[in-house]
Amino acid sequence: MNNLFNLKGKLALITGSGRGIGKSLSLALANAGCDIILTSRSINELEKVKSEIVSLGRKCHFFILDVKNVEGIKNLYSKLEQLSLYPDILVNNAGTEEVRPSKDVDEELWDKILDTNLKGAFFISQCFATQLIVQKKYGSIINLGSLSSSIGIPTAVAYTSSKAGILGMTQALSAEWASDKIRVNAIAPGYFRTDLTEVFYKDQNWQKSMLNKIPMKRFGKMEDLDGIIIFLASNASSYITGQIFYVDGGFISSI
Repeated sequence: MNNLFNLKGKLALITGSGRGIGKSLSLALANAGCDIILTSRSINELEKVKSEIVSLGRKCHFFILDVKNVEGIKNLYSKLEQLSLYPDILVNNAGTEEVRPSKDVDEELWDKILDTNLKGAFFISQCFATQLIVQKKYGSIINLGSLSSSIGIPTAVAYTSSKAGILGMTQALSAEWASDKIRVNAIAPGYFRTDLTEVFYKDQNWQKSMLNKIPMKRFGKMEDLDGIIIFLASNASSYITGQIFYVDGGFISSI
């Protein structure tokens, strides 16, 4: 039974993996036997995460990547091909957010969030799938959604739009690429404390109010995501595609 969750011999590409959830997911996959390709905009962050992964006995490569840049994504895949690195797991984690009243959202902010969270995820998925289809290999794409994939979040219209788009993209690509042996699913974390969400946690009243809405009465811990990422990357989920999994302490089920 344990072999279902064994990722030995697999290679995962994780975007935005220099810190936060991306780093945590990378380490979880490495602990399950997976070799790792890290990407981020910060070389210092990537070097630190690589050292942790190598200490686990896994192979690790890293590349500077801004997922807003489609040419940069294509160049990354050219480099991977030159190095004979062919990932069979893709985790679209790179994301950004900025809290701002909707009436004050300008085109620059809208494009920054949508291009990072949604456009980048699509075009790297496109490169990933194209390579796998040519090789006739199985693959798993795991997108990072959010509670806002299904509910509206005040002062987060661009972010909410991008994460609702992630759910739609997950469903559309899963239906299209199932015949090509590529599964596409999404993880939607609830309230986890990261650099991206720190602005909320500074407000003690917000924390108290939010904990009252979470049936399990606590915020998420990074290790709460380990099981679902390994499950979706592994053969244990071989008949699952087009789904979004909320890891939220029961928040969505209770609203």
